Amino acid sequence: MAAMATGVWAQAQKVYDEGVDAMEQIREATALAQKTGRYVMCQVGGNWCPWCLRFAEFATKDSVIAPLMAENFVYIHVNYSKGNKNLEAMKYLGNPGRFGYPAFVVLNEKGVPIHIQESESLEEGKGYSRKRVEKFLRLWNKEAVEAEVK
Repeated sequence: MAAMATGVWAQAQKVYDEGVDAMEQIREATALAQKTGRYVMCQVGGNWCPWCLRFAEFATKDSVIAPLMAENFVYIHVNYSKGNKNLEAMKYLGNPGRFGYPAFVVLNEKGVPIHIQESESLEEGKGYSRKRVEKFLRLWNKEAVEAEVK
């Protein structure tokens, strides 16, 4: 039943806004990240991508992942679609589509891309692995990346 509910949610949601200028979206997210001491998590994809919608639901509703995401990242959805390919942003983000969709690009608080993560290694069955996604988020948050080497 949960898988069915997830599928219905994913089909009904439109988490990507095709009309948004992705570079402006990235600048705004970076400004917020600077103010709040977090990094930016760009989920690149589109409403046409079932895996993109599944991750969006997982990242905002899972009892472990949602608070971890909110605590450590300014989470945005960077649209790539026929209607708006956001080519400037795709170039800036390091052509993340080469990994498939969704792709996740972590930006530091200055807006510099520091990591591109493909989705496949985070997937499990018809959804996402809590363990793998949690590990990814913990390895690429500001505290982990900027930890002082002793």
